[in-house]
Amino acid sequence: MSAAETAQPVLGAPLTKADFLTDYRLAWESRHASLAGRKEVFMGKAKFGIFGDGKEVPQLAMARAFQNGDFRAGYYRDQTFMVAIGELTWQQYFAQLYANPDAEAEPATAGRAMNGHFATRMLDDDGNLKPLVNSKNSSADISPTGGQMPRLLGLAYASKLFRQNPELHQFTDLSTNGNEVAFGTIGNASTSEGMFFETLNAAGVLQVPLLVSVWDDHYGISVPAEYQTTKQSISAIMAGLQREGEGEQGFEIFVVRGWDYAGLLDTYQRAAAVCREQHVPVLVHVTELTQPQGHSTSGSHERYKSKDRLHWEETHDCLHKLREWLLAEGHATELELDDIEKTAAATIKTARTAAWAAFFDPIKAERDEAVAMLEKLVADTGTENSLHDMVEQLKANPTPIRADIVRTLRRVLRAVRNEKRSFGRRVVQRHLEQLLAENADRYNSNLFSQSEYAVGNIEEVAASFAPDAAQVDGREVLQACFDANFQRDPSIFAIGEDVGKIGDVNQAFAGLQEKFGELRITDTGIRECTIVGQGIGAALRGLRPITEIQYLDYLLYAIQILSDDLACLQYRTKGGQKAPLIVRTRGHRLEGIWHSGSPMQMILGSIRGMHVCVPRNMTQAAGFYNTLLRSDEPALVIECLNGYRLKETIPSNVGEFTLPLGRPEVLKQGTDVTVVTYGSMCRIVMDAAKQLAEVGISVEVIDVQTLLPFDTDQLIADSLQKTNRVVFADEDVPGGATAFMMQQVLDEQGAYRYLDSQPRCLAAQPHRPAYSSDGDYFSKPNTEDVFDTVYELMSEVAPEKFPDIY
Repeated sequence: MSAAETAQPVLGAPLTKADFLTDYRLAWESRHASLAGRKEVFMGKAKFGIFGDGKEVPQLAMARAFQNGDFRAGYYRDQTFMVAIGELTWQQYFAQLYANPDAEAEPATAGRAMNGHFATRMLDDDGNLKPLVNSKNSSADISPTGGQMPRLLGLAYASKLFRQNPELHQFTDLSTNGNEVAFGTIGNASTSEGMFFETLNAAGVLQVPLLVSVWDDHYGISVPAEYQTTKQSISAIMAGLQREGEGEQGFEIFVVRGWDYAGLLDTYQRAAAVCREQHVPVLVHVTELTQPQGHSTSGSHERYKSKDRLHWEETHDCLHKLREWLLAEGHATELELDDIEKTAAATIKTARTAAWAAFFDPIKAERDEAVAMLEKLVADTGTENSLHDMVEQLKANPTPIRADIVRTLRRVLRAVRNEKRSFGRRVVQRHLEQLLAENADRYNSNLFSQSEYAVGNIEEVAASFAPDAAQVDGREVLQACFDANFQRDPSIFAIGEDVGKIGDVNQAFAGLQEKFGELRITDTGIRECTIVGQGIGAALRGLRPITEIQYLDYLLYAIQILSDDLACLQYRTKGGQKAPLIVRTRGHRLEGIWHSGSPMQMILGSIRGMHVCVPRNMTQAAGFYNTLLRSDEPALVIECLNGYRLKETIPSNVGEFTLPLGRPEVLKQGTDVTVVTYGSMCRIVMDAAKQLAEVGISVEVIDVQTLLPFDTDQLIADSLQKTNRVVFADEDVPGGATAFMMQQVLDEQGAYRYLDSQPRCLAAQPHRPAYSSDGDYFSKPNTEDVFDTVYELMSEVAPEKFPDIY
């Protein structure tokens, strides 16, 4: 089925006149919502707006092909589609425009994302997945253009696993034999992003039910297609993906005009059928679309579109074309359509008014309550002159926000700080504390899981060792751990470069593909971004993926998706969705610029909302995997690249013991200096501590084990009370994770008060490590560096006992 065969489509769905008029009504409601939304921004009732005008008709056609159990990964112009599938009301649409933080009023993001960012609440109140086969599902949108594509691949890949892996057929709440289609949407300009091409290539290799629609209005903000896309057509340049015949590998590609209602209905019915039934990916290129209001409220498209283009857009507006078709086909009269348009406008006005009242009335009530308290405080303190203006300004504000209330309370309390404490002052103080707590829930909550499967709720099980336990290579500990977990839970699978046939480059999966099959242990192409995206989408659907990034340095290919999509998922949906993906990688010491990196500063700053485990050996890593695979939170596990062939004692409960996250381990007791470190540096620090003991310096060595979370019981502060001196050591650049650890210990834990000497950070050089053993020695901290740093601290304290070495 080629693009050419869709040139003159026929109506494929047996729709009635009532169906046509329903679509017409929804289309005009959506248009009026876009027009009203823009006005609300210009009136100051919302900060920014980006709308779906011009895209209404193709979204209605797509919605008619979307079934229960299907998933969407789209972008911020899909308002018509979301209303058409019944997962968005117009009042909720305006609630999001106003940033209403009530999840009941704005269920997609609880006011945390700007308008046009859609999501369905896939979790119940306890944080557990609902029966996804019974609902139409939308994964949570993100703003970065093209960023929805990697996740889309994973949503489709899950259907393949549910269909082809018999062990997963038991999960009837999550899938119906893999019949679900993952629908993606993207603007034509955003197809220039590498993530789009990487996703389509991967989908073609995997042969998964991915249906991506390109809304093509010829522009990307002000930049026309001739600067965006070769041949000005994404379907033309992707034609090589077209499969040669049924049963052959590849895509089906359809091209259809965005104002051709009958053609769109037919195209989407056929596209969804081949996708759903045959698990063949599909690209639908929807051309000749318009954007009547321009890109967003940031500017006008009259600045960059010619008069001819603007005239063409007016005559080819999909709503006008739909009206022409309905009249020409005899499905409606002029009077009927006029009445629908008028009713649609009234419907949007009612929804907008209700949404504003639901958003603003509680704030106004909070303001009035605060003003009443403040007026009493003014009367109690007798300081009318200094406080009157602040209170009156808040009282007279016609559209206050909650920040105005809290800001005024803080400034009033600041102004009366020297006054005698009164009852009124205490009332204001308590009210401020209450408001701060309420707004913390509105704007700062749900970064991590709140369910019974949160990491902190996983029962700790100690590792046990038989008296005659074998000493094995570290990789064998991991192999045994993965083997046990794959037997325990059929929803676990692993994907990555070289993970399958050879069992990963360090052999932790050696022999497991042969044992569990290619669907459980799977090789991928070299495509880190979509490896992670494949895991995100599958995890959203209830599976437990482990996605491997071969080396920590290569995480940069995927850091954007980890940061913008996975790490903030629970936060941006306020607990409405979760994706407990484990990203496995290896790094720290080896040799070479691109194989021995430790970019922890980048990681710590980018993926808050994920856990970061930095085990010093493979037994510790196994304990973290056992914990995380029983939890419902995402994590990055960074194994020590030079530790796979070091000998370790294998636990007898290698697949069962669990390690708590956020709890450091004291590797060596000491009294003079505390050295805080992690990963491969543990061995170096332990070696240095042994040498320091020989000269009379007692070092306490602490392995933090996880950087996120970090020392939740403040065990490092306890150590500093004893030693009064601290060195933070790692392999990151100066100011990286050592600075993070210092801030956590001295600032968050308040351990600065225990110090008798300047705290020291020992990091790598401010460049990537040079190749060779000498390159490693002179680029990263070594045993002698640790020795000298600690010795210098003690030399300052007791110079006679510890005279200068150099």
